[in-house]
Parts: sequence; C-alpha cells; structure tokens
Amino acid sequence: MTLLATKKTGCRTYCLGIIDYARSFQLQKNLCHERAGGMIGDILLIMEHSPVLTIGKAGCKPEHMLVSADVLEREKILVCPTNRGGGISYHGPGQLLCYPVMDLRGLGISVRNYIEKLEEVVVRTLSRYNIMGNHITGSPGIWVGDAEIASVGINVSHGITMHGFTLNVSNDLLPFSYIAPCGVSGKKMTTMSQVCGLDIPSTSVVADVITCFSSVFNTTTTLGEPESLEAFYG
Repeated sequence: MTLLATKKTGCRTYCLGIIDYARSFQLQKNLCHERAGGMIGDILLIMEHSPVLTIGKAGCKPEHMLVSADVLEREKILVCPTNRGGGISYHGPGQLLCYPVMDLRGLGISVRNYIEKLEEVVVRTLSRYNIMGNHITGSPGIWVGDAEIASVGINVSHGITMHGFTLNVSNDLLPFSYIAPCGVSGKKMTTMSQVCGLDIPSTSVVADVITCFSSVFNTTTTLGEPESLEAFYG
C-alpha cells in the first residue's frame, strides 16, 4: 500500500465551522465543477454540521430508521439525501468532517488508494492523542476496539473527489442509536473524548488533521479565508 503521493502538490484548506449540510453539499458540487474545469486547484474543506441524517447511494431501508419522524423533528435533526457511497449516517456538532475536492489524476492515485490515504490520515491523527485506530476486515472506516470512531464515504466523478471522512471528536452519540449506521444494526460508536476520558474540543483537533493530511497526501497546505468561498455557495 502506497501512503504517500508520488509528487508534491498544493492544497488550499478552508475551516468553515458549523454549516448546514445542504449548504455544504452545494458548495462541494460547485467546487467540483470548477476543479474539473481546471479553474481552481485542490481544496480541503473542514467543517462540522448542524444535526443531520444523510442517506448515501446505498439508500435507507425502513428497518434502518429506528425512530419516528416525530423524534427527528423534536430533536431538530434533518434528513438529507446525498451522492456519497454508503447508507444512512448521522452528523452533528463535535464531529469533524473533512471533504477534499481533489483531482486524483493529478495525484496519480486510484480511488482505492485514495480511500486508504483518507483512513491513514485518521489513524495518524488519532495517534497524536495516543489512540490506536484499527481497520476491521469487511468494515470500512476506522475503529477503536469494537467501536467505530471514523467513517469514510466519497464520490468520485471524472477523477474529482467530494465528501471524505468523518471523525468523532466530542459529538453526542445518542443520535446514532436512532439509526442502523450504514445499515449495520447494533454498531458501536465512540469519540476521541470518550476514549481519552477527556473533553477534547473538535476545534483543537483541526490543526492535527491538516498536518496529517498534508503528510499523507504530500501536499503543501495553505489556509484560505472562508469568506472567499461565498461565490461558490449559489
């Protein structure tokens, strides 16, 4: 498994804070269009979402939704379809989402290798907190023991990536009990805070994610001003 890209590239990173899923989805689609046309370079978006259940291309069977619509309404959890791989998942404050918009052809890597690299970014980030992240055969994502701490779900069109990985830092795990995450009933979930027994603010992990991403993908990372993306939300 090759963990480093074959050549040094540049990647502009934007830290967007908490953003509604639908707004971030539109942003990604517009950036992908611009990246495919060569109008912009590679980009890494780091954000958190307001409470939302997203449903990937694998769909959501009735038995995967374990609570009624009334519960979701009471908890103010939206439901949004999306074009990433996988089934249903929950996102909320305290969970970091890392969405690279990159040209895999320019990096010279395959989709499979790209997924491996995303998982390696998570493993290296966790190691900075003395957390050992593992792979479980047949179960995508990164696990600590028998509990999932990070998941990967992507879309690649014409070599351009969108979506990416989630990392549970300090988010509320209760909403995961409302669903069968990615169609797996009884899946255990955990967070960095839970594993460490400490309150770890999600914002404190961002710099580590960026450093590990830059190392794994062999990129020179520069921070961009979030305001400069306003034109891409429409």
